[in-house]
Amino acid sequence: MTSTWRSDLMAGAVVAVLLVPQSLAYAMLAGLPPQAGLYASLLPLLAYAVFGSSPVLGLGPAAVLALMITQALAGLPPGVTPEAGALVLAAEVGALLGLAALLRLDALSSLLSVPALRGFESGATLMIAAGQLPVLLGSTASGSTLPTLAQSALHGGWQPVSAAWGGVAIMLLMASRRGGRQLARLAPLALLVAAMAVSAFTPLAGGVAQVGALPALSLPLAWPLWDAALWRQLLPSAALIGLMTFVTSLAVSESLAQRRGEKLLPAAELRGLAAANMVAGVSGGMPVAGSFSRSILLHEAGARSRWALVFVAAFMALALLLLAGPLAHLPKPVLAATIVVAVLGGFTARHYVEAWRYARAEGLLMVAVTAAVLLWSVGAALAMGVVGSVALLIRRTAQPHVARVGRVPGTQHYRNVERYAVECQPDVVGLRIDESLVFTNARGLVDAVLERVREHRVLLGEPQRVLLLMGPVNHIDMSGLVALQELRAALAAEGIRLEFSEVKGPVLDRLRAVGWLERQDVSLYLSHHEGVQAGAHALRPSQADHDAPGQL
Repeated sequence: MTSTWRSDLMAGAVVAVLLVPQSLAYAMLAGLPPQAGLYASLLPLLAYAVFGSSPVLGLGPAAVLALMITQALAGLPPGVTPEAGALVLAAEVGALLGLAALLRLDALSSLLSVPALRGFESGATLMIAAGQLPVLLGSTASGSTLPTLAQSALHGGWQPVSAAWGGVAIMLLMASRRGGRQLARLAPLALLVAAMAVSAFTPLAGGVAQVGALPALSLPLAWPLWDAALWRQLLPSAALIGLMTFVTSLAVSESLAQRRGEKLLPAAELRGLAAANMVAGVSGGMPVAGSFSRSILLHEAGARSRWALVFVAAFMALALLLLAGPLAHLPKPVLAATIVVAVLGGFTARHYVEAWRYARAEGLLMVAVTAAVLLWSVGAALAMGVVGSVALLIRRTAQPHVARVGRVPGTQHYRNVERYAVECQPDVVGLRIDESLVFTNARGLVDAVLERVREHRVLLGEPQRVLLLMGPVNHIDMSGLVALQELRAALAAEGIRLEFSEVKGPVLDRLRAVGWLERQDVSLYLSHHEGVQAGAHALRPSQADHDAPGQL
């Protein structure tokens, strides 16, 4: 027990070192006061520790979420500050995630395929880096997409002193990455401390924008601004941020749970994220999510329980008490440099190359989502990712794969005739159905089977039976059942019998429940080899029911 507490305490201290500069940077990236990021790293962590399930999910402000928050808060009604809008946004994200947990909608995480998610994250990474260039250069340009940023940059100007601060900071951070992982982790905080000291005690930061004075540690516990019109305006953005929060956080926690041999509860993750965001909405914070870099750090630092997050929050509170004054002298170009180096460190073009080589349609989806983030908006990109993922799924399953199979000589194994040298009998067309038969592909079943029958007829002669190897079929819905019935009728019109082999138990139970095999006079075999060898002595359904076990 003592060793667990010691491990969690050390892990909490290590992650807090990384979280201090990230909290400041991501709040600034979202267009919010720096303290919003710090407040989002206190009580929300405690809320997740109570309701979540992962001991190593590094919760807090996140780069991608910060970009989404920036776009969500654009065009707020007059008199509504970004801070007030961020609190409403966090409360709405928490409420939506809580509703999803109540309705057990943890399957929502599957709405974004990996290519869509990677395309979104890569696009957000590039946009975040581009968005920090004006801060690095001391420019007044701004924009949440490349076109708006470029248009603003034409009139923004730049300051050589700010560019020098930002350039030196980037070079130092890049150099620290060559000194090993431990140095790279400590470098951002060390750089911020050094920059604050130089700015406070020398004239070198004259004319460079600084963070400014932070308020004393006093959590502003209060309900978010209640304005029905504002809540309605931010609701669509909150839904997209909530989806992204859950998908990315679950992906991080699941990957680490597998490494650690732990069981993760997606429903508990929903509850934990919902609680954390609702608490952020009433404690002066901003929407929060899991961070891969912080989660990996928690894991490698030896965190064993969610007490590590409690210690992270405690160290963050201590940092607020000790650093509130010095942080006022922190040059913004240095803070922007930590953002640029951090986010670009996770960018790689390898994912695009792999996706293009493996499946070009998925590679195109990844590129399209990235382009939408850069040229349109994060909301449109996220919607495109969801729609594109579903569309690719429907496209893949719209035509069932039906392979003509034959016996590997000297064995009882049956393989695709297009891939193996196999033996086929003239009187029987052996086919393997490689999909579940559902409404998305049912309409193509009859044509696919009849095409294979025509191929067999040309090569081997007139068949008497079509034997479907049903082993890969995990489910048959009503549309699939009707398609099988139409297939049986189409084959009967040509004088060919329809037979099944190796039907899985749950599928067979459903067929037997409605007496489908008997009514359609479809023969059933325990193995495909048995069906091929049976010839004219095919078992009728009643005999098959007697011989075959309940679960095949």
